[in-house]
Amino acid sequence: MECSSDNSYPSDICLMLRSHGEQHWLVSQVMPVLRQVEHPRLVPEDQLGAALAYLEVLWLDALRRSAETEAALRELLDCDPRAQRPFHAEARRYERAVCALRKSVGARVKRIIAPRNGSHPHPPSGRAGERATA
Repeated sequence: MECSSDNSYPSDICLMLRSHGEQHWLVSQVMPVLRQVEHPRLVPEDQLGAALAYLEVLWLDALRRSAETEAALRELLDCDPRAQRPFHAEARRYERAVCALRKSVGARVKRIIAPRNGSHPHPPSGRAGERATA
């Protein structure tokens, strides 16, 4: 059975492109904001609430991108294993590396934006007990 695909790219190339897009989003969009809110005094107190809200929005978009990467992986895995896929192994390695990055960043994001006492995000380290409102 050959892959049934909605796009014109072979499944291995599609997975590489999705993985690259997800990695780029995590590194260029999510991580800079995450680093700022993790470290005391990098975000002014009056902007902390907005920074946390922005981080949450960025993470939601990262989750959407990860779902697209996972869908591309499923498509690759559903392909006929006898079909010639020149970048199959490379695409799988790249996806696994991006998945590890996603898990690492995700744990850090959840630690920052997770509810505390039912409604408030955890303040970044060094700001225990302080929380700016958005």
